[in-house]
Amino acid sequence: MKTTVWDVRDYTSNLIDYPNLSEIIETYQQGGLVALPTETVYGLGADATNEQAVQRIYEAKGRPSDNPLIVHIYDTDQLDDFVTHVSETTEKLMEAFWPGPITFILPLKEGYLCDSVTGGLNSVAVRMPSHPVARALLKEVALPIAAPSANLSGRPSPTTFEHVYHDLNGRIDGIIQSTQSEAGLESTVLDCTSFPFRIARPGTITRSMLNDILPNGIDEAQFDHSDKPIAPGMKYKHYAPETPLKIFNTLNQSIDTAEHDWSRTAFLLPESFVHFVPKAVHVMVLSKTDTDIQEANHNLYAALHQLDQLAEIDCAYIYGYPNNDEAEALHNRMMKAANYQYIQGEWS
Repeated sequence: MKTTVWDVRDYTSNLIDYPNLSEIIETYQQGGLVALPTETVYGLGADATNEQAVQRIYEAKGRPSDNPLIVHIYDTDQLDDFVTHVSETTEKLMEAFWPGPITFILPLKEGYLCDSVTGGLNSVAVRMPSHPVARALLKEVALPIAAPSANLSGRPSPTTFEHVYHDLNGRIDGIIQSTQSEAGLESTVLDCTSFPFRIARPGTITRSMLNDILPNGIDEAQFDHSDKPIAPGMKYKHYAPETPLKIFNTLNQSIDTAEHDWSRTAFLLPESFVHFVPKAVHVMVLSKTDTDIQEANHNLYAALHQLDQLAEIDCAYIYGYPNNDEAEALHNRMMKAANYQYIQGEWS
């Protein structure tokens, strides 16, 4: 399959003027797969009402068919087609955070979306992205677009055009080339089918931010791994590089370079910690300090992708940033990327 690349970088704020916009829209309308930029990560989009198109998403990604997809919309009026109702409390959160990096799980009205979008559930995950290209495209295509991350299933999510091209060139119909995703991590997913609401997947919209809008409205229980996942990222292996990765939480000057060959090792960490690691290692900086969580979010997936391009690296260690509300999503992605492998005790 030939994958078309549409370079819209000069039309980010005025996609309507892009000369090949009609070609992109027609590809969606005819059941094609087109990867599109969003503020979180690049998504692999298809018409959410077209069963054959949605099945192609699962095939292109190698994604388990019971892993539900997020439906992307331009306007809340579109919810009337496939959601039974939206509560007043949910509306408050939508008004506060949409367009933006948050997905709401809502009760499904059957008959409009194809069955494969919801993974056989009686609920649907919906998001309204804020990226100007995604918003303009969703407005013009006038369809709900199902769009998981535009990568091979289990791999680190794509935040640049190059990441998408590497994984999916020749497997999908087209890729919209735009700028790097700003947030860098997938959206927060909030289950609004029962009250208090529950975070099904953490993201850059944090628990405290939600509580600011809806005091006592967010269940304090941590997200879990369900046998039948209600949101992406709950059950299956996600975000993992091919290079073995472990998490460490402390660095000090007890690292003994004489007893170890660190030349085929990479460290992913804040710049302020670089002086602690052996000079022989390959260093990948995620942020300036360990308090720059947003910067680490933005850089994480790019670093994981880069890691697999380094033929001279056999293993890697990633710094586990201080565990707080702001870093909840970062910790979630790092733990999955490292398959929950931690370094215990002192370096020696």
